[in-house]
Amino acid sequence: MSHGRIMMHRIAIIVTAVAAMLVLAGLASAAPVHASGCATPTGPNRVRCTALIINHAMQRIVTAPKGYGPVQLRAAYGIGALALTNPTTTQTVGIVDAYNDPNLAGDLAAYRSHYGLPACTTASGCLRVASQTGSTRPPIGSTAWGLETSLDAEMVSAICPRCHIAVVEASSATYADLGAAENEAAKLGAHVISNSWGGTDSSRDPNYDSQYFNHPGVAIVAATGDSGFAAGPIYPSTSPDVIAVGGTTLTPAIGTSRGYSEAAWNGGGSGCSSFESMPAWQAALPNAVAACGRRRAVADVSADANPATGVAVYDTYGYPGWYPGMIGGTSLSAPIVGGIYALAGNTSVAARAGARDLYAHASYTPPNLIDVLSGSNGTCAAILACTATAGWDGPTGLGSPDGIAGF
Repeated sequence: MSHGRIMMHRIAIIVTAVAAMLVLAGLASAAPVHASGCATPTGPNRVRCTALIINHAMQRIVTAPKGYGPVQLRAAYGIGALALTNPTTTQTVGIVDAYNDPNLAGDLAAYRSHYGLPACTTASGCLRVASQTGSTRPPIGSTAWGLETSLDAEMVSAICPRCHIAVVEASSATYADLGAAENEAAKLGAHVISNSWGGTDSSRDPNYDSQYFNHPGVAIVAATGDSGFAAGPIYPSTSPDVIAVGGTTLTPAIGTSRGYSEAAWNGGGSGCSSFESMPAWQAALPNAVAACGRRRAVADVSADANPATGVAVYDTYGYPGWYPGMIGGTSLSAPIVGGIYALAGNTSVAARAGARDLYAHASYTPPNLIDVLSGSNGTCAAILACTATAGWDGPTGLGSPDGIAGF
């Protein structure tokens, strides 16, 4: 590379990092209080979404987005212009959420238009919205889950703008209905399925694995939760058929090669399943065994989830358009990683569909994965389960994406 091109590359990194600092500065003067985007489950076998939002008491109408947009996210995870130029981005990303968001198509159009992304409409076939049975008759609506659905679809758009999106809306926030939606997403041809929800670790989980998450050749990602290590792991992130996505804090860092630095986010979920055995491909890692013994350990990989370094979301179903604050949670990191899986292309996803293959191809030699070396999500007896360190650790797994080679 010529001296001139090197200088231009360095200037571009600095400009992107400075822009990110300005994006985040909008909320820097206050210390926002964050709350779960969805209500705590009130019955057996129910789940909640893993989005974290600014407290409703602090809401106000805004006319401009607050938080990271597509350019910042692509720079942070080493995909840059590849997101728009990669010829293999003809994949379908399935998004499974509960209840109906009647404004999804319009909100997605507004988000993509604002950031200069190509249109993705139902008329063109790029966007498909179906019920858990595959029909076009929607379930009842929910503004809380509607915001979650907007977040998921917009983050997939940010990372893989040329991907098709299939949103499958479950009739309720139960495992039975969300599981049926999972199967429907696979039936509709999704190459990747993103799940930003979960519930308490349970003895039922191994049965659910075979019922809902056994889709060979499909990369299924699931959020690890937003309550730190103390709350324990959530399902389906503990399934060996799923890639468990933990959370980081993504901070602009001028002078670094990518313009950002990451640390384990203190709210990200991690831990050891009480009911799922540790798969052989994970047992090959001494760190994972030291953390969880013979039980499935999460996370597998990670991305930005801290709402203080969160993203802008456009949603008009119960909100005024641009959400008044930044949104985070592992509901953010899961579709980011799902989008990167899809961006990797048909051949890569078909060959590397599950967590097993993620571990088989893991390498800390760029471009592959970024080893997150600092931060913690709580205190624990086996420190590797809750503290970021070299190699695998509970909060961040194998690390965060650095391009598409590891996926």
